[in-house]
Amino acid sequence: MISALDIFRIGIGPSSSHTVGPMRIAARFLADLEKSGAMAQVVRLKIGLQGSLAFTGTGHRTPEAVYLGLLGFKPETTDPEAADMAIQALLETRLLRLASGQTIAFDPKVDLIFDYETRPKLHPNGMFLQAFDGLGQGLAAHTYYSTGGGFIASQKQLETPLADDLVGGGPDGPFAFTSAEQLLALCLDHRLSVAEVLLACEDRKRPRDETLGALDTIAQAMAACIARGLVQKGLLPGGLKVRRRAPDLYEKLTSSPQSNEREALFDWLNVYAMAVNEENAAGGRVVTAPTNGAAGIIPAILRFYLLDAKAPSSAVHTYLLTAAAIGILYKQRASISGAEMGCQGEVGVACSMAAGGLAAVWGGSPSQVANAAEIGMEHNLGLTCDPVGGLVQIPCIERNALAAVKAANAARLALQTEQPARVTLDQVIETMRQTGLDMSSKYKETSLGGLAVNVVEC
Repeated sequence: MISALDIFRIGIGPSSSHTVGPMRIAARFLADLEKSGAMAQVVRLKIGLQGSLAFTGTGHRTPEAVYLGLLGFKPETTDPEAADMAIQALLETRLLRLASGQTIAFDPKVDLIFDYETRPKLHPNGMFLQAFDGLGQGLAAHTYYSTGGGFIASQKQLETPLADDLVGGGPDGPFAFTSAEQLLALCLDHRLSVAEVLLACEDRKRPRDETLGALDTIAQAMAACIARGLVQKGLLPGGLKVRRRAPDLYEKLTSSPQSNEREALFDWLNVYAMAVNEENAAGGRVVTAPTNGAAGIIPAILRFYLLDAKAPSSAVHTYLLTAAAIGILYKQRASISGAEMGCQGEVGVACSMAAGGLAAVWGGSPSQVANAAEIGMEHNLGLTCDPVGGLVQIPCIERNALAAVKAANAARLALQTEQPARVTLDQVIETMRQTGLDMSSKYKETSLGGLAVNVVEC
């Protein structure tokens, strides 16, 4: 069941698909072993990274994520410093203390394989895990997939998806929707906003106070990430020698008055978005929104238009719930994985979500909210994912800044008219899906094309 709290997950950088997902997959494999009663016999684990996880896994810190998952770390509670210490201890001792208590030998150079040859069948982010006993006999072997935004799925789950049971309390839920058309019809029939419809869906999962409290926690985590990114200076890890730019830009903004209000708008959205994505690139704590590679867009809009303006918590809830409802549509009807859709599925989706959320905060009708979301995606169609060196730095950091500005403009455009848009939100989502399927794999998070091959690594 997809929830707003699934779309927004607190985790660590630099990638929801390559870091958060593999961490959760490793933990799930061990949990399955425990459930089957085979854990006590395990003396060796072997893991294969396939597809995009192999091609850009090193730059995205996928191996480290796998180690952390095996060691019992969870994305939402991981302290980056404690994680680094645990990884260093594993690399030095080549001993892995499993969550069940036993310690086994684990040599990353032998037991973790970058499988460049196997083409994953069901999703480009494949991960194959095996467990062996003391005689070398196989105890379990499973393939899992990291499907974007920290979501994971087994082979069985992807082969038999329950598409109609993703939102609204199941196919028979009173507010179930699987399309923007259905969502807008619910808004009209019940005289509710997009946020209120999704909140009614969330009410079937947990008490409303818990949902709103969780949204407050998400907003606080987004704000905290921006705050850290505005003061942390230096070079980002990975060898590209990319310098953090947000702190210097922030100092300029706070030390001198702006001569032009429009310039100030751009600068503030730029600095907030870049602060988040520089933190993400450094492996810090971020909120997937809906992915880590696109994590700066929704927080930048949140900070500038709501938190800085001291908006009430109800406005923050409206913004996040509306954005989440839009994100759910993309997750259901297409994908939010850069390895499937290119960056249109990450930055494009986040821009669409932020635009719709901001339009709602500004008093837009459900139809205007959908129009804002459609504009936000329409002008990101075809956006490639070609990170230099497999790192979530170039062009990812600046791309978030540009998309934050684009989201604000999309919301303003949508509020200028009550007329139905010529292109609907459902149509643009389907167009994104088709474009992603047609896009060459070179441009879908493999670092085999685009900027990734035309920019010389130093």
